[in-house]
Order: sequence, then structure tokens, then C-alpha cells
Amino acid sequence: MNLSLPIVLAILLLLTVSSIRILKEYERGVMFTLGRFTGVKGPGVRLVLPVIQQMKTLELRTVVLNVPKQDVISRDNVSVKVSAVVYFRVVDPEKAILQVVNPYEATSQLAQTTLRSVAGQHEMDELLSQRDRLNAAIQQVLDLNTAAWGVKVTNVEIKDIDLDETMIRAMARQAEAERSRRAKVIHAEGEKQAAEALAEAAQLLSSQPASLQLRYLQTLADISNEKSSTIVFPLPIDLIAPLLRR
Repeated sequence: MNLSLPIVLAILLLLTVSSIRILKEYERGVMFTLGRFTGVKGPGVRLVLPVIQQMKTLELRTVVLNVPKQDVISRDNVSVKVSAVVYFRVVDPEKAILQVVNPYEATSQLAQTTLRSVAGQHEMDELLSQRDRLNAAIQQVLDLNTAAWGVKVTNVEIKDIDLDETMIRAMARQAEAERSRRAKVIHAEGEKQAAEALAEAAQLLSSQPASLQLRYLQTLADISNEKSSTIVFPLPIDLIAPLLRR
């Protein structure tokens, strides 16, 4: 009799200690009593009756999910490898436990298929130059599908877009051709502006004979400063015009 009482007390103490659960501020506990859902418990000390009750714990903090490189064929039939990072968190613990077996694994698999699907709807140039648009499209699709699981996808970021060597060389040739085209256009624009300026200067000088004489004298002064044994002396056409008319 004396031995049975300490044993009973030890068993009760063990049962009491095993029934105590401590939830952190960022954790929530989904409670089941005899297999039935009986509520979501917040942070603090919680009692879980052994055998009768069971509690599943979930974190509410943001989870960073690395989506491995996926083989994608773009809309213009270019094969690339695309990887991304997905940020999500559980916002409804009840749905995260009752509606899906593993919300983290389910979100990971959905992110991979969504990345391939959305990226395949865009052309190669769009994948490289419009990442913000692609990120928003993937995030919208993921958030729409994970809402039933109590998961909120807060952000999606494309990490890397890998091309094969052939495509890299083709893009390098395209960029070089584009730079050459721009250089030719700029050169042509400069020639056009120079021609327009010369035409305006010629028209102005022809309307003012005195200005033409001043320009002539300035040219002579510039020639005299040159270290040359030969000097070409220009003769103004207006001096010989009377002789030509006779």
C-alpha cells in the first residue's frame, strides 16, 4: 500500500507534465479531441489531455522556399532554365491542417509547376527584360491556388535564367548589330545637322558681302600661321565676275 501511492503520484505527475504544451508567439496549435477539430490555440501554456486530445503545431513566420531550376520552353521556342524564390506564410492554421497533408511541400510543388507554366507563356526577351511582370504573374497564380490551404504567398522573385552557349552567342551578335545600327544612325544624324548648319551659314554669307570678305580675310590669316612653303591664294569670285560678264 505504501509503495502503490508513490507510484500513482509519479504516474499522475508524468501525465501532467506530458500534457503541458508551450506555444511560442509565432506558433499556433490546432486541437483535436477524440479525432474531431476543436479549435486553434494561441501562444502560451496549453494543456493537452493524453490519449483524448492531440495538437498539431504550425508556424506563422514567413517561409523562404528555393524553387530549383526548371526546364522551360518559351513562347518563341527557346529552351532555358529558370529558378526562383518564393516567400509564403500560413495565415489560417485550420485550413493548413484540415485541407492539405503538408502545406509546405504542396506549395513547393505548386511553385515549380506554376513557374514552368507562366514562364512558358512569355517570349525570351520578356523573360530577360520584364522580370517584375513575370514575378507578379507567378505570385498571383500561386496565391490564388494556395488560399484554400490557408497559405499566403507574399512575394516571388526570379533568381536565374540560364541560356545555352548557342543562344548566348546569338544574343551577343544581335547586341553587336544593334550597337552598330545605333552608331550609323547617330553618324547620319550628325551629318544631316552639319549639312543644315553649312547651308544656313552659306545663305547668310551670300546675303552679306561684307561678312564674306571678313571670312576671306580670316582664312588668309589662318593660312599665314601655317608652317608651309606653299600658300594657295584664293581669289574671290566677285572680283573676276565683271571680267567674266565682258
